[in-house]
Amino acid sequence: MHRTTLLPENWWDEAAEDWAEKAAGQDAVALRAEIDQLRRALAGRMVIDQACGMVMILAPCRRGPARNLLVNISRQCNASLPDVSAAMIAAWEGEPLSRLMQRALRHALRRLYAEDRGGDSAPAAEPSGRGRP
Repeated sequence: MHRTTLLPENWWDEAAEDWAEKAAGQDAVALRAEIDQLRRALAGRMVIDQACGMVMILAPCRRGPARNLLVNISRQCNASLPDVSAAMIAAWEGEPLSRLMQRALRHALRRLYAEDRGGDSAPAAEPSGRGRP
């Protein structure tokens, strides 16, 4: 025996609309997450650019070496580049840097000046005890 099922005339349209609404909702959630991520990245980038500009003025150098100096500090302090940049900006405004960041900054500046003079190796380590500022 052959059985035939009759579907309402607009069944396909309703099923397609339901599927499209679900897919659109998932796309909207994914797009909102991506937009939030891009906003955070842009905010971090602005802080990094400002800190690079400060380094370029204070330790007369180009943008590449200034960014490398910030990257070196972030590696030595095990901190993100935007966090290091924000700390540098805060220091400019009067807030003291942490001891770890001060030490990393000294080392990074010595390395920058050694490269500027044409030195092949990194500067010698600080003597134990009291270091120079």
